Amino acid sequence: MAKWIVTCAWPYVNYIPHLGTMIGSALSADVIARYLRMRGEDVIFVSGSDEHGTPIEVEAIRRGVEPKALCDENHARIAELFEKWGISFDNYSRTESQYHKEFVRFFYMKVYERGYVYEEEVELPFCPRCQIFLPDRFVTGECSYCGFEDARGDQCDNCGRLLEPNRLVRPKCAICGSSPQFKKTKHWFFDLPKLEQKLREYIERAPFLTENARNMSISLLNEGLKPRSLTRDNKWGIPAPFPGAEGKTIYVWMEAVLGYISATIEFFAKKGMPEKWKEYWFDKDTRFLCFIGKDNIPFHTLILPALLMASGEGYVLPWGVSATEYLLFEGQKFSKSRRIGVWIDEALEMYPVDYWRYVLLCLRPEGRDVSFTWALFKELVNSHLNDTLGNFIYRVLSFTSRAFNSRVPVPRESWTNEELWKATLEKFELCTSNLDNFKIRDALQSIMDLAREGNRYLNEKAPWEAVKQGRKEEASTSIYVCMNAIKSLAIMLAPFMPNTSVEIWRGLGCTSNVHSEKWGEAVKPIEPGRELPPPKPLFTKIR
Repeated sequence: MAKWIVTCAWPYVNYIPHLGTMIGSALSADVIARYLRMRGEDVIFVSGSDEHGTPIEVEAIRRGVEPKALCDENHARIAELFEKWGISFDNYSRTESQYHKEFVRFFYMKVYERGYVYEEEVELPFCPRCQIFLPDRFVTGECSYCGFEDARGDQCDNCGRLLEPNRLVRPKCAICGSSPQFKKTKHWFFDLPKLEQKLREYIERAPFLTENARNMSISLLNEGLKPRSLTRDNKWGIPAPFPGAEGKTIYVWMEAVLGYISATIEFFAKKGMPEKWKEYWFDKDTRFLCFIGKDNIPFHTLILPALLMASGEGYVLPWGVSATEYLLFEGQKFSKSRRIGVWIDEALEMYPVDYWRYVLLCLRPEGRDVSFTWALFKELVNSHLNDTLGNFIYRVLSFTSRAFNSRVPVPRESWTNEELWKATLEKFELCTSNLDNFKIRDALQSIMDLAREGNRYLNEKAPWEAVKQGRKEEASTSIYVCMNAIKSLAIMLAPFMPNTSVEIWRGLGCTSNVHSEKWGEAVKPIEPGRELPPPKPLFTKIR
C-alpha cells in the first residue's frame, strides 16, 4: 500500500473561488483522492486558505476591519463551500494557522543556514498616491517577454513566465492606476540559480508531469533561473526570521507552497500523533501529487522542489503535478469586477452540486483552454445525466419493481456471456487505467459510455416483450446483467458524483456506504433475490 499526499493549490481568500479555480485544483484533486482511497491506498488530502499579503491588507482597510477578522470570515465561508461541493479534505487548513506560521519560520531558517538565502538592496515600485510599496500583483504592465498588456509584477498570465516588477513595461499601480516611483529597500532572496542543475534532473525524471507543466518548466530552465525575492514590506504576513529582517514578511507565494507540509503536521498533531507526518514527508516512496491551474506551474515544478532541496531535510519532492489549462466563461476569462463567470457559491444556489461536478469534470481543460457555456451546461445535464444515465437506471429499476416484485432476478448460469457484462468489464478497466494516469475527463467519459451501452442493450433485449411472451428467464438474465452494470456505475461514479453514487447504491438495496466500498467491488456480481426500494428518478431536466 503506497502513501499518497494529494494536494491542490490554496485559494486566496480575498474572493470566493470561481468555477475555473474549482476544476483546476480542488475538484480534480478530490476525484483522485476519493479514487485512491477506494483502491485501498494510504491517502492524506490537504489544502487550505492563502490569507496573507497586500490584497487582504488593502481590502481590510477599505472595509475598516482588521486583516485577521476579514480572513477569519472568508476562510470559514470558503471551507463551508468546499464541504458543500463534496471536497473530501482530510485537513483544510489556513496560512494563519499557528502550525503553518511556526513551520515556515523554522523551514526558512534551515534554508538560510545552508547558504541559499542572501540579502540585497533593490529598487521596488512605490506608489506615491497610495504610499505603499507595490508587491507583485499590485503592479501591472506590459510583459517584457511576450508583450501581454495586463501582466503582473510576479508573473505573466499569457506566457507563464515569472517576472519581477522592474521587468514590466509601463508599470502602474493596480490599486489607483498611478505610475510608480522606484525606491531602494533591502530584501532577502532565495538563490534559485544554485539549484538549477538539480531542478533540471528532477524535471527530467519526475514520474508524472502534465505536458504543459513539463514544457513550461524546461522552457524556464533553458532561459536560466533568477533569484526569487523572499520578503515583502507589507505588515500582514509571517514575519521573516532572517537576522536583520525586522519589519519584513515572507512573500505569500513562498510560504503558501509550504502549506502542504504544515497542513499535514497540523492534521496529525490534532489526532494526537505529532510525529506521524514524518512518515509521509520523509519516505522516499511517498507519492506527493499536486493539482493546479497552469498559472501555478512554476511555483510547483521549480520553486517548491528547489525549496525542499535547499532545506537539506530530505522531504519528498512532487511525484506528480497535474496542471489544467484555463476554463473560460462564454469565451472570456473569469472576472469578478466585470461580472464575467460563475462563482462556487452562486453555482449551488442554481443547481445541485453533482450537476456542477459532472459538467466541470466533463469540461476539464486538460490539453487546451475550454469554454463553459450555459448551452453546454444544459446539454450535458439533460442529455448525459437525465436522458442517458438517469434514464437507464430508472428504466431498469422500475421494470424490476413491476415484473419481479422489486427483487433482483435470478439469471441463467451463462449470464457472464452477455454483451453488456463484457462492456461493463471493459469500461471498468478503461476507467481504472485513465484514473491511474490522472486522465479524469477520459475516465468519466468511459463511465457515461457504459450507461449508453446499458440503454442500447436494454432496448435490444426488450425484457418487457420477453415477459409478455413467456420468456421470463431471458428477461431475468437481461435485467440481472443491467443490475450489475448499475452497480458498476455506482462505484465508478463515487469519486466524481458522490451524492448521486449514494442514491444509485441505495436504489440497489445496498445498506453500506458506497464510499467505504473497495474499487474492485464494481465488478463483483450483485446477489440475486435482494429486495429493492421503490425507484425514483435521479435527475431533473433543465428547461
